[in-house]
Amino acid sequence: MSGLKLYNSTSHKVEEFVPHTEGKVSMYTCGPTVYHYAHIGNLRSYIMEDILEKYLRYSGYDVNRVMNITDVGHLTSDGDTGDDKMLKGAKREHKTVMEIAKFYTDAFFADCKKLNIRKPDTVVPATSYIGEFIKVIKALEQKGYAYTAGGNVYFDTSKLSKYYVFGDVSEEDLAVGVREGVEADDNKRNKADFALWFTKSKFGDQELKWNSPWGLGYPGWHIECSCISMKNNGEYLDIHCGGIDNQFPHHTNEIAQSEAYLGHDWCRYWFHVHHLNTSDGKMSKSKGEFLTVSLLEEKGYDPLVYRFFCLQSHYRKSLVFSYDNLNNAKTAYDKLVARTAQLIKEKDTSPVDENVLNVLKNSFIAAMNDDINTSNAVTALYDVFKADTNAATKLAAAASMDEVLSIGIIDRAEKLIAADEQQDIPEEVMELVEQRKEARARKDFATADMLRDKIAEMGYIVEESRQGTRITKKV
Repeated sequence: MSGLKLYNSTSHKVEEFVPHTEGKVSMYTCGPTVYHYAHIGNLRSYIMEDILEKYLRYSGYDVNRVMNITDVGHLTSDGDTGDDKMLKGAKREHKTVMEIAKFYTDAFFADCKKLNIRKPDTVVPATSYIGEFIKVIKALEQKGYAYTAGGNVYFDTSKLSKYYVFGDVSEEDLAVGVREGVEADDNKRNKADFALWFTKSKFGDQELKWNSPWGLGYPGWHIECSCISMKNNGEYLDIHCGGIDNQFPHHTNEIAQSEAYLGHDWCRYWFHVHHLNTSDGKMSKSKGEFLTVSLLEEKGYDPLVYRFFCLQSHYRKSLVFSYDNLNNAKTAYDKLVARTAQLIKEKDTSPVDENVLNVLKNSFIAAMNDDINTSNAVTALYDVFKADTNAATKLAAAASMDEVLSIGIIDRAEKLIAADEQQDIPEEVMELVEQRKEARARKDFATADMLRDKIAEMGYIVEESRQGTRITKKV
């Protein structure tokens, strides 16, 4: 395979990537809590995870990527207190929790499509796996890792030899009660314990509840990712992805409950993407301008410009968003598209030079093997345009790299060419083209063919494709 090396958040080292099963990769991504639109800070994580997945596939691995949708049980604080995000969204919009979940799940995947983020192989809403959660919680009880107190079921972290696996942290630092604005849960035996199932909570109007051995209630947030991953990826997970802010408590608790349930090590590599910040600090939905993909579009930015902006920084570095920085990325992106369009125009019957192509691709592969260094990978893409070779070879190299980068430069270049060509089309030809579109829409193909022939007599060729109508002047 590729010789990929990845930074592993549990070892704090860059390690050679070796999956449990040769040629296959099991991958899990923490999905969105669907109570509001995803802001572009959230989406930076999904872009970088998408890059990782696509590079694994590019390298020849058979990847199974699983993602949850949190539509129940996600509380806003680091402890098991605070507002339930889904309930908060339902109250805000005067809708049911499931109406909120459906709307914002669809909105999330619409944003992903605009950003060329591949939909995971398996997407599981938490509400569809309640039986699985109950099964695992019962097993944890039987193994002595869970206890009931105050009507809720908690995981007993004192039974672990090491709880905080991402670093050495004191018990006092982990204490929920010392955090500003977060109440301690007096039901817990230990400050670091966390809820697996609620039957008693501060939410008297919690909309989603299910029968369980402990009474009518709902699952805690952390149990869902463990269960969804184990059910769809098996007992051994190769890569778990998520934002750096999920290290504690969410990923820490996932490891605790998963390994207690399985009785062995669970996930081999942890891939954490750092924050997208503004000049005022970490981006959030509650402060400053609510930056979404739709807002960027309203301001005239192609969503792929934002994807390109993200690729210019390493995923383990915080990235500062500003419109000045985005404008710089747009200028660079537009130049890439224009240079790609020029190559398309220059391309002739010359064959691809396979030796040069491999050299160019190997430079890209070396960058990606170095802990998914997208900044250097973009440099490798720039080097394609400087290479001493023909247009066909350059286009083949750019297309190959864009299988992973997914910034759509060839598609955008073709649209740019089509737009430039149409600017020079006489008005009378454009009128006939519009008439032909209308004829095709009403399935009057005889008229459409007649209009095509008339356009041809005037010296132009009209072609239809999934990208739209293209008009070119006869040579």
